[in-house]
Amino acid sequence: MAVRHNIIDLLSSQATEHRVGDVRIGLGYTAVILDNGRTGVAYTFRQTLQGGCSVFLGIRPLAGKPASDLLQLLNSQDRIEAAVGLATANALANVRPSQAIPGDVLNALRLSPSDKIGMVGYFMPLLRPLRAAVATVEIFEEQQSSNNEVFPSEAAYDRLSSCDIVLITSTSLINHSLDDLLEASQSCRDIVLLGSSTPLLPEAFQDTPITYLSGITINDSNGILQVVSEGGGTRLFKPYVTKWNVPIGAHS
Repeated sequence: MAVRHNIIDLLSSQATEHRVGDVRIGLGYTAVILDNGRTGVAYTFRQTLQGGCSVFLGIRPLAGKPASDLLQLLNSQDRIEAAVGLATANALANVRPSQAIPGDVLNALRLSPSDKIGMVGYFMPLLRPLRAAVATVEIFEEQQSSNNEVFPSEAAYDRLSSCDIVLITSTSLINHSLDDLLEASQSCRDIVLLGSSTPLLPEAFQDTPITYLSGITINDSNGILQVVSEGGGTRLFKPYVTKWNVPIGAHS
């Protein structure tokens, strides 16, 4: 079963108890706020936006719909719809999990000078400390780059198995690439699902090789909605969120 199906199954009952208060599809992130005030975000793949003045062509209006309707959009092949679905899941799961470790993901990992790191998605703030701590960092990115350290995203499926630690962007839940990436990296020592789009829902990942979920809980919904509406992203979330690292699998 795909990981996104686990997420939907685990949250479906809770989702039937809530309605959606507001949805913001920003240029950087998408946000969903529920009727109980909980909020979740997910990355907006703006490169895939529809042409014309309407970029979301799905069910309308979104505000007022049962949260269960929007949660199902995580299965959509349309990346904007899938982002709405993942943001809804993150709103439903916006509670600090047990055993969560606060702070940056590098504080949770055991890094060795001989380690080879695979990074699926370009996490620029992590590059300098990683390069100072490990032997090699290989980056895999969907967008083409002239940087010879950045490989095309499809190269990850052949190269991740040689890595000690793999950091996978949680946007892989939106473009439905996560399951194949986990298959490719299952022999690695640590696999981290990383980013503000990460559902802090360890039960959904117990049967996967992921060892850490690294994401956020949102403490100030109004602040996040303003950032999203004004085209902001992760760096501007800082005053309104708490970062958490949740050990799962062998590390729980």
